[in-house]
Amino acid sequence: MQATEIIEVLSRALSVEAARFEAVESRDGMPTVYAPRDLLLEASRVLRDAPELRFVFLADVTAVDYHPRDPRFEVLYLLACPGVAGYGDTPKRLRLKVRAGELDHVPSVSSVWQAANWGEREVYDFFGVHFDGHPDMRRILMPDDWEGFPMRKDYPVQINQRVKTYAPLQVSEEEFVANVEAARTSARKD
Repeated sequence: MQATEIIEVLSRALSVEAARFEAVESRDGMPTVYAPRDLLLEASRVLRDAPELRFVFLADVTAVDYHPRDPRFEVLYLLACPGVAGYGDTPKRLRLKVRAGELDHVPSVSSVWQAANWGEREVYDFFGVHFDGHPDMRRILMPDDWEGFPMRKDYPVQINQRVKTYAPLQVSEEEFVANVEAARTSARKD
């Protein structure tokens, strides 16, 4: 299914002009559709529920920083239709993109695809993109007291934080070498 066909279904179901969406045919063969932020949640429901689409599987949520371009970010949703009984007539995939400026908020699609929950938190954690309506918008991988967003292109490379050691080494270097040698010796005897 081509991106233009997907946009026709979206515009018909949402009663909006097809020009609100943008189709891109990428070199990898995966259709790409840009959706406006204000229609993202409704478009996501149509992509999941429309019988001719049935993109029921959200594989990933990520973002790209195009600093210094405005809008700075693109949030990407990788969707799939398995094409099995009850889930679409043929397997297909879609790359759904949403543009967002540095201060813009993107609606959360975690109410449509629960798999978006952690992916949106990761995008927030690394890029600083806020998702409105997310049930638990907080850091997921970085420490809570971390300053900044490390995947942004303008993030400082030099980070001056003290190294944190959480647990002492269990064996010394000499004990480790002795254990390896003992294991080798016993393996040769067997």
